[in-house]
Amino acid sequence: MPNDASPETTDVRLLCVEDNPDDVELMALALERADPQRKYLLHRVDDAGGFTEALAQSQEFDVILCDFNMPRFSPYAALQILLARRCSTPLVVVTRAIGEEAAVHVLRCGAKDYLTKDKLGTLPQIIERVIAERRRVLEQERLAQELDAAYRRLKRLSAKLVVAQERERTLISRELHDQLGQTLTGMVIHLHAAKRAPSEDAAKLHTETAMEMAQGAVKQLKTLSFSLRPAQLDLLGLVAAVQSAVQRIGEPAGLAYTVTSRGKEPAVLGETASVAVRLVQEALNNIVRHAQATHVVVRLRFLPGGAIGMLVVDDGVGFDKQDVLSGPTSEHNVGLHGMIERTELAGGRLHIRTRPGVGVAIRAVL
Repeated sequence: MPNDASPETTDVRLLCVEDNPDDVELMALALERADPQRKYLLHRVDDAGGFTEALAQSQEFDVILCDFNMPRFSPYAALQILLARRCSTPLVVVTRAIGEEAAVHVLRCGAKDYLTKDKLGTLPQIIERVIAERRRVLEQERLAQELDAAYRRLKRLSAKLVVAQERERTLISRELHDQLGQTLTGMVIHLHAAKRAPSEDAAKLHTETAMEMAQGAVKQLKTLSFSLRPAQLDLLGLVAAVQSAVQRIGEPAGLAYTVTSRGKEPAVLGETASVAVRLVQEALNNIVRHAQATHVVVRLRFLPGGAIGMLVVDDGVGFDKQDVLSGPTSEHNVGLHGMIERTELAGGRLHIRTRPGVGVAIRAVL
């Protein structure tokens, strides 16, 4: 909008609602004399049809100057048209004579100011003031819209947080019940069997089986603990934790991998470090399940202010991102949706670049 530039270089577009062309010429001369550094572009109309057509066909006007006494039109009619069109262009009444009661009434109806035609020398100041006031109003509206959009995003993220927490609890419950719980139950069965065994050899066999299952339970517990928060993250740092996570998932699947980092890792990691590990884990799990990849590259970047950049690239079969992400949640996209939600809840953004046959690149900044 022209209002955003400096007064010395900005053309000011004025819509003059005036039935006397000579008065428009007088306004143009007064503006040129009072403010020669600015260029004022005046467009005259004198009835409702011309006013509406000018608003519809021309670029946005900075100010509307409207005569008070016209046989075919009035400031009130102009204000009604502006209201119906939801047009915020300020209207200033410029007239030869107007009573105090009429002036107060037209201001109450929406006019921003009024001026008598014998004082046109002050017109540039009035125009500048109403333009500045409009800028403030538009800025307040913009900030209010941004605040409202941020509030809506916060509500959506809060809802996603509850869903994500419930999903995590469900997964942990399933892991405890289906794996660790069954292993411990088997241990108890073999220990009872050893106690009731008819011979020492039979008791020893049941005891050894229970010991093997106990070792398996410890391994399952360590795996579950690592998936929640790797011990390496606090002891050795993020790079080591990511290296361990990639190794745990990639090696059993026969997946070649490369883990690199840029920047200096901070001595004390923020909360987003654990999110970065979880994103890498989920990305690797998706690659193993769906990508048919042979090699994956994981790059970490430590950015100013404690931010963490993460990139995971594979050489797999790729997928149609629009088709996968726009469909209902299923086993084929629940991992990607979970990664997006986890990143957003941590205040970051996640981008996915892929197409069928060219692999997948997942980039996140936390």
